Amino acid sequence: MKGSKTTVLTFAEKCKTILASNWQGQLNTIKADAKGSKEDIYSSKVKYILKRGKPYIWVPENELHNVNTIVDERGSFAVASPIPGFLPNILKSMKKLPARVALGGDVVPLKEQKAQSAAECLKEVILSEERAICNSSYTVSGVLSSSNHITTSRSEGLKELLDEGEMYVVYKFDVSSCMFIDGNGGTYDVELEDISTSKADVLAPYSAKLIDGINQSEARRRALILFCFVYLNTNARDAYMLSVDRKGFDVLGKVLSTEKKDDGNEYQWKQFRFTFKEEAEDIESFCQQLVQMEEEAVNKVSSSSGL
Repeated sequence: MKGSKTTVLTFAEKCKTILASNWQGQLNTIKADAKGSKEDIYSSKVKYILKRGKPYIWVPENELHNVNTIVDERGSFAVASPIPGFLPNILKSMKKLPARVALGGDVVPLKEQKAQSAAECLKEVILSEERAICNSSYTVSGVLSSSNHITTSRSEGLKELLDEGEMYVVYKFDVSSCMFIDGNGGTYDVELEDISTSKADVLAPYSAKLIDGINQSEARRRALILFCFVYLNTNARDAYMLSVDRKGFDVLGKVLSTEKKDDGNEYQWKQFRFTFKEEAEDIESFCQQLVQMEEEAVNKVSSSSGL
C-alpha cells in the first residue's frame, strides 16, 4: 500500500461519480418577463436523480424556473462532491472548494407519462439504497454506524420529493457541455462521448455516509493518522477522510508546515492519496480493505515499537 496520484478516476468518471453521489444541485435558468428572455440568471437549489446517466430534476411548482423555461430552455446545473461534517471548514481554511461538475444544456419539462416514469424510478432509487444498507454486513455497518443518517443519506434527502403536500414539475436536463472543476478551481472540459461511455464509481451512492462514518469515529480517524505514518512516512497530528472511490481514498492530514505562516500556526492541512492493492468491487470490498489496512498499520507500528 502506498500513496499515489497515478491510479485515480478519469475526469469523465469523476463527473459521473459526483453526479451519482449527490442528490441536490444548483439549477440556473435565464429570467423571463413579458418581453421575453433577459440575460439575468435565476438560481436555486433543487433535488435530482440520475436516470440512464442523465439528471432528472424536481422543481417546486412555485419556482421561477417553471416560468423561465417556457420562454428559454437553456440552463446550467452545478453539483458538488458531498463533503459532510467538519470537512467544509477544513477546505475553507485551505482556500479550497469541493470538486464539482458544471453542466450546460436544456431544461426540458416531462410530459405526464414520462414524469410518472421518473417518479417510479425515484422510488426505486430510495428503496434500493435502503435495502443495501439494511442488508449490509457487520463490517459495512461498523463503518456506516457513526454517520449522520439524516444529512448523509441520499434516500433520506430524496424522500421529501414523495411528499404529497408539495407539488413539483419534473425536468430532464439535456446535457450539451460538461466541465470538471477541481478543489483549486482548475477547470477541465469533458467530452460528452466520454461522459456517455463512462460509469459512476460503485461507491458513489454511499460515499457521503462512508466519509462521515469514518470521520465521526475517533478510532477510525486515529487509523488515518497511522496510515500517513506507516504508508507515507508522514507525521500527521490529525486526519479526515475527504473522498472515497473503488481505487482508494483521499485523506486530509494536519502536518507541520514547511513555511512560516503569518498567523503563527505551525500546522497545515495537506491532501494525501492512498490506493488499494485491488479495486473495490462494492461497498463491502471497500470496508474490508479499509479494515485490513487498519489492522496492518497497527501491527506494523506495534512490531516496530517492540510491543
